[in-house]
Amino acid sequence: MNSLTNQVYPVIWHNNAVSLIDQTRLPREYTFVEISRSDDMAQAIKTMIVRGAPAIGVAAAYGMYLGAREIRTDDRDYFLQELEKVAEKLRATRPTAVNLFWAISRIMKAAYETIGTVEEIKNTLFQTAKTINAEDLQTCYAIGDNGLKVLPASPEKLTILTHCNAGALATAGYGTALGVVRSAWREGRLSRVFADETRPRLQGAKLTAWECVQEGIPVTVITDSMGAHCMKQGLIDAVVVGADRIAANGDAANKIGTYSLALVAKAHNIPFFVAAPLSTVDFSIGDGSQIPIEERNPMEIYQVGDTILTPRGVEFYNPAFDVTPAELITAIITEIDAFAPGELRKYREKQVV
Repeated sequence: MNSLTNQVYPVIWHNNAVSLIDQTRLPREYTFVEISRSDDMAQAIKTMIVRGAPAIGVAAAYGMYLGAREIRTDDRDYFLQELEKVAEKLRATRPTAVNLFWAISRIMKAAYETIGTVEEIKNTLFQTAKTINAEDLQTCYAIGDNGLKVLPASPEKLTILTHCNAGALATAGYGTALGVVRSAWREGRLSRVFADETRPRLQGAKLTAWECVQEGIPVTVITDSMGAHCMKQGLIDAVVVGADRIAANGDAANKIGTYSLALVAKAHNIPFFVAAPLSTVDFSIGDGSQIPIEERNPMEIYQVGDTILTPRGVEFYNPAFDVTPAELITAIITEIDAFAPGELRKYREKQVV
């Protein structure tokens, strides 16, 4: 953990293994977990030691290499069959975050396209994982700077509301939504961050607030139900959130509570931005109704630490994500540019041509 230009890196290749910041222990403890086996990486993703769609993608890429390293054979076909099993195990960890699937697909493509020995394939996978890591960091810097182009011109210093954590901890570094915040802070355009606590996992209160405090960025934590009040009081100039998957029409899946925040922002005529890499856009699905929504353990709702919050006999519903319709989104900020949601498909068509 360093300064604004050299800050938190949640996924690091070090001493022939992957070091992950254990995000389940923040903000109380700043500790690392060393991962040297693919199964352990799958567990780390599933239990949210590492979280945030881009960071999950980077972690999964390294997890694929770790799995490849464990396959003991010189037979290319057998190696690829076993690698497919590693991929399937990692894919099963978090169904909503498309970067997970994108990174695994990129690793598998590299494996099939590499001509040479099994050892040469393994080396290619390692280099590909490192490239995915480095590219994501540069992508976040570009997203941050592109966000500056579309933030409101006034007031001179903005107050930005965020939801969940889309910061350095959720990426290879710097962040997507919090990357926009960091760039605004660097350029003197930011007054304060308001961070939704983000029930039930409290990523905003624990992680976003922690990142801001480390860098001296003024931050105020509010409960998820306070957004409308803060907007009505004139405390919020813009909302910037991340995304785990974006459909071709611009519908965006993000942490549960994002959709309601977008509705409230629309009612108060406050711009609502989604910041995410283009790898988060799933052009294979037409709209948000096709995005799978992960449902997590109900214990996240009824228990905090050792404290049980609810009476026995109640039932629980714990979707981890919701989908914000494209019409509520002012712009989707990517590493290429900031697009109106409807422009994503046009951009894709141009690239294909």
